[in-house]
Amino acid sequence: MGRKWANIVAKKTAKDANNSRIYAKFGIEIYAAAKSGDPDPHANQKLRFVIERAKTYNVPKHIIDRAIEKAKGSGDEQYSELRYEGFGPNGSMVIVDTLTNNVNRTAADVRAAFGKNGGNMGVSGAVSYMFDNTTIFGFAGDDADELLEYLMDKDIDVRDILDEEGQLIVYGEPEDFNAIQVALKEKGIEEFSVAEIQMIAQNEVTLEGDDLQKFEKMLDVLEDLEDVQQIFHNVDLD
Repeated sequence: MGRKWANIVAKKTAKDANNSRIYAKFGIEIYAAAKSGDPDPHANQKLRFVIERAKTYNVPKHIIDRAIEKAKGSGDEQYSELRYEGFGPNGSMVIVDTLTNNVNRTAADVRAAFGKNGGNMGVSGAVSYMFDNTTIFGFAGDDADELLEYLMDKDIDVRDILDEEGQLIVYGEPEDFNAIQVALKEKGIEEFSVAEIQMIAQNEVTLEGDDLQKFEKMLDVLEDLEDVQQIFHNVDLD
């Protein structure tokens, strides 16, 4: 999973280069999570998860608080979570998770991003069966065996723990996100470089030349769409 971890880091680094856009997207995601349930993150696991993700992207506390306060107050915008799946050049597969208050706009924008860059949108389930939904935590550390034993003592089964460039990367089941987070914090780990539930491709493909250029352009166009929250794919971009 090392290359997959590298791709996640590369994606985060690219996103960090455009903070205002990332902050705006997290503001909407936090608002929607708070609006859909209890605005208290201690009582709303979904909201707590989004806030934890936001922290790894250095989203300022005042943006998080403002989104929650908006949800508590008079905000009446309704957002829908939609997933689009499709194909890029030469066997590449893409999953696009969106959060939108205008389904028609989002569907048209995502379809255009695929169609104008060598890809095409598929039906629901067209590619997601080739990905594994996975909890991922990354943090500074170097003793994977000790951490595995610690989590096993907490009755938490993990898929893998890797040492990647001074970071311990924990891969677990999606339903264990909260349990792993609590266990790590009980161990004194408070800062995470990654705290995500990601769709990780079971197999990666390598693109070259024009195919690679088209694929990267497609990713850029999708990332720029205001309704797109996350993108997953099976291309090795190392």
